[in-house]
Amino acid sequence: MRIIGMDIHRVAAEAVALLEGHLTKLGRIPMTRDSLESFARKKLTHDDHVVVEATGNAAAVVEVLAPYVDRVVIANPKQVRLIAHAKIKTDAIDAAVLAKLYATGFLPEVWVPDERTMALRRQVARRTQLVRQRVRLKNLIQSILHAHLIPPCPHLNLVGISGRRWIAAQIVPPDERAAIERHLAQIDLIQGSLKEVEADIAREAMSDPVIRRLMTLPGMDMTVASGVAAAVGDIRRFADPTRLVSYLGLNPSVRQSGEGSAYHGRITKQGRGQARGMLVEAAWAVARSPGPLRAFFRRVASRRGKHIAAVATARKLAMIIWHMLTKSTDYIWTRPALLARKFRSIELRAGLPTSHAKRGSAYDYNIPAKRAEERARVESAEKEYTRFTSRWRAKPRSRRRKASATQGLSTKSSVTPRW
Repeated sequence: MRIIGMDIHRVAAEAVALLEGHLTKLGRIPMTRDSLESFARKKLTHDDHVVVEATGNAAAVVEVLAPYVDRVVIANPKQVRLIAHAKIKTDAIDAAVLAKLYATGFLPEVWVPDERTMALRRQVARRTQLVRQRVRLKNLIQSILHAHLIPPCPHLNLVGISGRRWIAAQIVPPDERAAIERHLAQIDLIQGSLKEVEADIAREAMSDPVIRRLMTLPGMDMTVASGVAAAVGDIRRFADPTRLVSYLGLNPSVRQSGEGSAYHGRITKQGRGQARGMLVEAAWAVARSPGPLRAFFRRVASRRGKHIAAVATARKLAMIIWHMLTKSTDYIWTRPALLARKFRSIELRAGLPTSHAKRGSAYDYNIPAKRAEERARVESAEKEYTRFTSRWRAKPRSRRRKASATQGLSTKSSVTPRW
């Protein structure tokens, strides 16, 4: 079996072949579809294995080369330390290192999603980029107003109807007024593009059972559920929930050497950062929604603070998601009226017509008695969880930590302060 290592860049790629321990340079290939297909037809065979690093155009390279070889592997560049920390570094050497690591079985591979998952990932990323551009323009408007001693906007949405009327009533120089108008016009263009992207995501969510199942969780709307579903992909590639937590970077870092005790630090923040951020946002929404998860958030927040509790709740959500998707079950403490309202919002975003002749199940959320009944059910579950966990005892401190703490106090008390 011949292994082809490729160090790909924006404009060109360097290819090296490894066969029975011998390296052979295959040359430099321009990064165009025609050039890659020509290289594959002339120099590759159906028994070859090709190894590339994960870059922005790696998925397109895999798509072009896959029909001509036996397998195409994408390596995780953050874990290939022989390339990142090499003293002598060229494209040919990097390609040879990829081929050797794959031959020895030490190459950290990256899972390649299917086309539908890739399309959903691209749409979620586009929405995130548009939201960031809109926030940047809002901040520019805020900075202009702040520079001229104008107080904060009393309205919730600065660029809404009321917010724009308030901006128009403020006194600013003519050039600043023109800049504000340009920023508002750009925000209108972004809003139009954002609606189109969200409509595409909503149409995908309507036909995707995974997204609809994730939306049964509290704090999970269409955006968060789509982002998590796109990041996770096939749940069967995670053997247990801790693997999913590690993939999302929500597991604590661990340092341990020799016979010393293990030190658990902050979360690793490895893997899909966008999905991790969405889960943390969902955790903050969970803190305001009744149910056992809110009780969990409050229990952690009482000991460690709200920010650590939000990350811990996001980790809990990831573990629940693994069980839900592997067992094909919805969240047990979901509120049917609220869930129906979520699904109805997806239909409206997708462009389905509104019907006033017949009330659907989403209308039950507008009935106070129905809403209170569902809320009482999850509040009782929250109280039961609180009662159950209140019997848990805190882990006692080890003797070594107690002795060091006592020694530190005695040392501090014996030192004379300098004023």
